[in-house]
Amino acid sequence: MKYTIDKQDKYSVIRLHEEKLDSEIAPKLKSELITLHAEGIKNIILDLTEIKYTDSSGLSALLVGNRVLQEAGGLFVLTSLSEHSTKLIKISQLDSVLNILPTVEEAIDAVFMQEIENDLKGEGGE
Repeated sequence: MKYTIDKQDKYSVIRLHEEKLDSEIAPKLKSELITLHAEGIKNIILDLTEIKYTDSSGLSALLVGNRVLQEAGGLFVLTSLSEHSTKLIKISQLDSVLNILPTVEEAIDAVFMQEIENDLKGEGGE
């Protein structure tokens, strides 16, 4: 799996440098997401600009990332989806489950908003 990671204080951006998110790539992506979470990264932005095709195993990897980070109170955001990937997610009715934003910049804004909300909830004495 070819990818780059840009680690920041509050989030990490993973850019996949592949054309397909399929059964060959999905297990590697799952393990990378779980590893990053284990390293203490709460918010992950997955930039799918180069992904043209996604299959069910690719969707499964995205759902694993989403579940792991949500359980930790973090945010998992998908950005720059191809038309094919968007259609697959809508057909699977996962557009209401996954966080999808058009650009990495908007995803970064969403992470900071989530962090602010979490800080405010924390001060309110949950």
